[in-house]
Amino acid sequence: MTRTKAVIFDCFGVLTADGLKHLREEFWGNDSASSKHIYDMSKAVNAGYLGYDQFVSEISKMSGLQIDEVRQRINGASPNNVLFEYIRDGLREKTKIGMLSNAADDWLNTLFSEWQVRLFDEIVLSYQVGAVKPEHAMYQAITQRLGVGFEECVFIDDSESYCRAAQNLGMSTIWHQDTHDTIAKLRELVDA
Repeated sequence: MTRTKAVIFDCFGVLTADGLKHLREEFWGNDSASSKHIYDMSKAVNAGYLGYDQFVSEISKMSGLQIDEVRQRINGASPNNVLFEYIRDGLREKTKIGMLSNAADDWLNTLFSEWQVRLFDEIVLSYQVGAVKPEHAMYQAITQRLGVGFEECVFIDDSESYCRAAQNLGMSTIWHQDTHDTIAKLRELVDA
């Protein structure tokens, strides 16, 4: 087994709660066409093909919420402090740390404290690459910046399909569903 040289985290749904996901579930949980439309628009925004203001305006029209409330709900994600403390106290000294996120803008200093942002050796956001997960270009961008091969990484995401794409490239993956389970699995992979 290859030694783990880098652990790569998704942001929304792993390092924070996913505000857009909760909004989609609340308003369009049983309406797969509308939910897919919101998802497709978010991919376009994250890749830099659609403006964020236009995206928020469309969600406002579809949901009946005011634009400011839509922004607040999407951006209202809080950090996963248990995971951040594990990264700081147990993981950082053993391996490089990366973040790979589908994001329309650089919001790191809005979501995270300064010490949390400094934990990452490299951060790749989709709008910078012009691609979104699960596209190969995203995974390639983060591994190149970290200076590691795919097989030397553990990738953690709350999307099973994004984990599958990473596995197909040779990465070990953890499909994040529970913070304590994720930490236990990480310990097994990093300490092996």
